Amino acid sequence: MPALLLGAERLAATILLGEHGRKRAGAGDSFWQYRGAQPGDSRRAIDWRQSARGDDHFVRETEWQAAQTLMLWVDDAASMRFAAGDRPSKLRRAQTLALALAVLVIKAGERAGLAQLAEPPKGGRGQIIRIADALMEGGEVPEYGTPRPQVMPMGARAVFLSDFLGDPAPLTEALTSAADRGVTGTLVQVLDPDEEAFPYDGRTVFESMSGAVRFETLKADRLREDYLSRLAARRAQLRDLCARTGWRFQLHHTNQSAESALLSLYSALEKRR
Repeated sequence: MPALLLGAERLAATILLGEHGRKRAGAGDSFWQYRGAQPGDSRRAIDWRQSARGDDHFVRETEWQAAQTLMLWVDDAASMRFAAGDRPSKLRRAQTLALALAVLVIKAGERAGLAQLAEPPKGGRGQIIRIADALMEGGEVPEYGTPRPQVMPMGARAVFLSDFLGDPAPLTEALTSAADRGVTGTLVQVLDPDEEAFPYDGRTVFESMSGAVRFETLKADRLREDYLSRLAARRAQLRDLCARTGWRFQLHHTNQSAESALLSLYSALEKRR
């Protein structure tokens, strides 16, 4: 856990935190605008210094900065443990991005929750530790992951990180349920470059990460076209699901910069405020 937490906090530090207001009047500390006084405004609400400059009375409005909630799901299934060469596994990259996002939103005064946790989303340093601890839990896992059946808070934002190579039905159900509750978010498909390029030729033995499935072929190159076609079809299915539910789709390869992926995710969250 210390290595994961340290890496996530260093990654989060590369993102410049901006103001987290919602650009509308409400409870908060940051000044937003002056408006003309209206019937029903209390005398305390009037900014007498600004009003003294003319004949009208003005009310000083602050920006609404109500805390928001970010829900995270990180697929910890066996398929996510694949890694080729000296690249990080899909799981470690997904864990790092998710925890870095949690660090960013919690430091901004918001709440973060993890689908693996039974507790509701919270803020504070303790929640960051709880999320990191939950992400590092071991135990038996299925070949492919599916989102945990957890009801997300109304109007929350969410980020799901997975290779999304398993049965798409549970994911469709989860996003449909989330959309019904006004939850918007991003699906991040995390893949190793070898899964994208299929650089295999000649005699090759393919084995699932759990060892449950094993397939040997003498001409792996003949499988490439069918494999790439099925991968493209799955990605198109994910994009269509996002379009129907108001979510975004983002593709990330483990040889790409984690900083750019985090910046893209964080920017998307900011735009949905």
